[in-house]
Amino acid sequence: MSVTLAEVAEFIGGEVVGDDSTELTGVAAIREARSGDLTFVSNLRYEKYVSETSASAVVVSRDYSGAAPSGTALVVVDDPYDAFARAMTLFAPEGDAVDRGVHPSAVVADSARLGTGVAVGANAVIRDDAVIGDGTAIHAGSFIGKGVVLGKGTTIYPNVTIRERCALGDRVIVHCGTVIGSDGFGFALSGCSHTKVPQIGNVVIEDDVEIGANVCIDRATLGSTRVCRGSKIDNLVQIAHNVVVGEGA
Repeated sequence: MSVTLAEVAEFIGGEVVGDDSTELTGVAAIREARSGDLTFVSNLRYEKYVSETSASAVVVSRDYSGAAPSGTALVVVDDPYDAFARAMTLFAPEGDAVDRGVHPSAVVADSARLGTGVAVGANAVIRDDAVIGDGTAIHAGSFIGKGVVLGKGTTIYPNVTIRERCALGDRVIVHCGTVIGSDGFGFALSGCSHTKVPQIGNVVIEDDVEIGANVCIDRATLGSTRVCRGSKIDNLVQIAHNVVVGEGA
């Protein structure tokens, strides 16, 4: 795609120094950038590369006092890293989408309730009394257990398991292979034997949380294991039963 620098600057709230009619077709790191690319610098160690870049435009902070090569414009913002991250969304390639509607091979319980614009991929399973919010996408091979609630605009990537009675909010992203609501590791020791303690709680994931691939979040023994609003979890993380991850962690 192609956008003008003026359009990018308006989108990220920046001020252009140079030709705002410049056409941009992509993004790149400052040392690899070429004509047509937008790049950025947010660390003093990298400011020296601004004078050498071939990029068409560079996002810089208001404290930046250096010059850019001829033909390279600057976009001045308060926070270059945050602004560039938002600008990247204009150029990001479309992901592996799942068609809206229910794939013929999916298994959806009669008592499940699906909102408007929901997408359910091949071989996905949605069990009894699950509630799926408007615009939510469930990719191939994922399992949504009994009584699970998924909010609006949530994305469940392939081969995710969300077990019974767990609840996810709006705009949550769960990457491949993650398990939400597996049993907490609870046992009562009697002599040399272990009696399993029933794990009768659930997991609550609040709005705007992103969970990486192959994460395990155990259900609570009692109450809820909770990941609060806006938190971001990397791949291969274990969150044990009854843990509370705070907001924006």
